Amino acid sequence: MKKKLSVILSILIVAMSFVPTYATNISINNQKVQFTESSGTPFIDSANRTQVPFRQTLEAFGATVSWDKVNNMAVAVKDGVTVQVPIGASYIIKDGQQITNDTAALIKNGRTYLPIRAVLEAFGADVSWDSGTQTVVAVSSQSEKEYKKIVVDGGNMSGNREANVVVDIGFGDREYWAYTNDYGQLFRVTANKITLQDDATEPVTSDGRYYNDEAAVPGTELSNYDQGHVIADSLGGVSNAYNITPQDSTMNRHGDQAYMEKNIRDAGGCTNFEAIITYPNTTTQIPSHYHYTYTLNGNVITEDFDNVNPDEVNKTLSEPTQSPVSNESHDISSIDTNGNGQVSIAEAKAAGFKMPITKDHWLYKYMDDRDGDGMVGE
Repeated sequence: MKKKLSVILSILIVAMSFVPTYATNISINNQKVQFTESSGTPFIDSANRTQVPFRQTLEAFGATVSWDKVNNMAVAVKDGVTVQVPIGASYIIKDGQQITNDTAALIKNGRTYLPIRAVLEAFGADVSWDSGTQTVVAVSSQSEKEYKKIVVDGGNMSGNREANVVVDIGFGDREYWAYTNDYGQLFRVTANKITLQDDATEPVTSDGRYYNDEAAVPGTELSNYDQGHVIADSLGGVSNAYNITPQDSTMNRHGDQAYMEKNIRDAGGCTNFEAIITYPNTTTQIPSHYHYTYTLNGNVITEDFDNVNPDEVNKTLSEPTQSPVSNESHDISSIDTNGNGQVSIAEAKAAGFKMPITKDHWLYKYMDDRDGDGMVGE
């Protein structure tokens, strides 16, 4: 009898050891992070590590977050530190350097989850476990990175940048601040207010520029890249290396970048502007992803786009057997989220399409080309 009881107890103990823990509390800088069904909730993974919803947690930590679709990774930036978290990989990347981890980020129920300790410690936070309250406790490092303020002429054509500096890239009296990281990569640009170019009072060339050329940042010599402004001339930005990145030519002239700039011009400017720029490694000056936030007519706008050719991306989302000029109908129910039979620019972008959508694309006939120029979202 005793032997049977011992066996039963052993089985129960083993069985209990496999019961997963799905919820825990998260405290960041003495504030409990609130999670909802829509944001997702923390859980303990098979490696006994706490996984947390990416956006909810990192924004509570004070980081700017984005998604790098090209490299399938979550990106967070805070105080000059960039942490990239590839899905399914047993490492994270801090400022271009891999840090091995004993678990991996994952996507669960359509949401991205990150191993909280590894990611927050990469930002210098102290992370501990309070067993009494079942809480992960994270406290930010109080030392923020300092940047050397330097002055660079707005029309300086040199493509070289200093590391860990901040530069005013606003034309005239505008204050637009550009920051570089340890590797001289332009990673952040901020402006409390974007003031549009005024060609009536400012020295502007016939093609709408403050200067006749842009800085020769390494990578801009490639045929498929432009010398792309983070803040365009039309928005009051200068042309030196602290405002220029190699940007896919199609995206810069007709795609997401051009569309964003048009929206800001049409609104007469914006406030609380921030650009976060990420790179695939520490040696290149060609970004992989841009993340913009700004306030437009009282509304906070978020723009995320990869540094890719939108036409090539859209081809991969098209039906491969479909002729470009076909009049056949398509099922757009997964794109037309409000069910009105038309696809808005926002709906198309949410479905993964890159702007612009041109008239030879099958989605074009379901969209509103108001200016009749054969493309939508330019």
